[in-house]
Amino acid sequence: MAKIFSVSVKTVVVRLFEPIVRGLLRAGVTPNAVTVAGTIGVLIGAIGFGARGHFIIATVVVTLSALTDVIDGAMARARGSSSRFGALLDSTMDRVADGAVFASVAFFYRGEPWTLVALLISLVAGQVVSYVKARADSLGLRVDVGLVERAERLILTGIGGLATGFGLGWGMPAAMWLLAAGSVFTVGQRMLAAARADRAAAAA
Repeated sequence: MAKIFSVSVKTVVVRLFEPIVRGLLRAGVTPNAVTVAGTIGVLIGAIGFGARGHFIIATVVVTLSALTDVIDGAMARARGSSSRFGALLDSTMDRVADGAVFASVAFFYRGEPWTLVALLISLVAGQVVSYVKARADSLGLRVDVGLVERAERLILTGIGGLATGFGLGWGMPAAMWLLAAGSVFTVGQRMLAAARADRAAAAA
């Protein structure tokens, strides 16, 4: 699950999990298997707990499952090989995990229309944010910008979940409206960057 942590944090986490990485490789576990296992963990946290409003345990389970993003990448590097299919699987599982998280929270808030609207905007705009970058990259346009990327989406959702779980009922709705606005802004930000890159390429 790409970009959940910054590069500096990833480096620290990789070092902490080196024994686990080596153990998994010795046991014959593949990076792809870890990627899928992490997504299953997110599904359990989101659907099993988040959809029922148990946001604290849901946040813990999802966060721990997200650590597989670091582990599978470290395993691939340790093996000295990374495949295009592995990259595709990783991105696909990211979309599945994101969909599960936001759909589960939306299910819980189905009786609160305005919070539900914010969640649906966040879900759709978040998918578009990722799509714009992937499509731009395939066209040779660099759009390495983004106010709200996947890391920020998950962090804001986690903060909202913890705040609500600890008794601040406005925590999740506030986080979702902030996320919705930031995600829509990021779509526009990336589209503008792509347009500029296209014009620069044409001028060159």
